[in-house]
Amino acid sequence: MASDYIFRPMVAADLPLIQRWLALPHVREWWGDPEQQYALVSADLAEPNMHQFIVSKAGSPFGYLQSYDLTDWNTGLGPQPQGTRGIDLFIGDPSMIGRGHGAALIRCFVGDLLEKGLPRVVTDPDPANAHAIRAYEKAGFEKHGPVQTPDGPALLMVRDA
Repeated sequence: MASDYIFRPMVAADLPLIQRWLALPHVREWWGDPEQQYALVSADLAEPNMHQFIVSKAGSPFGYLQSYDLTDWNTGLGPQPQGTRGIDLFIGDPSMIGRGHGAALIRCFVGDLLEKGLPRVVTDPDPANAHAIRAYEKAGFEKHGPVQTPDGPALLMVRDA
């Protein structure tokens, strides 16, 4: 199943799709204000240490994933090995939720990063987001405890090489 996922670098032409997804209730619940998040995601297109992807399966885009150099955006996650990357994502297409795609795409994407020599990948979901936490656990991440980020309380989760 994981080999069927395509992680295509996001381009400006994808912004209307991202804008629509950010406005959906299931995305807004965890990502917050759609206009604010859209402005951040849009601005990050010009950021060289932020890699953004549109995730597709069977030719249909259904999600967004961002991967970033943690040394540039380590906001409350504590000391991490040099080369650690952080990830965040959402499934935009409601028909793809609850079908195992979250854990599978995370496993696929992160596995590739670790195979390329990265020492660690981290993420920091909201502690109340049980679905995201479970998806990360299924993808091999371990809970490393609560942290305080600029966005509020989070759960630091780690997957090492």
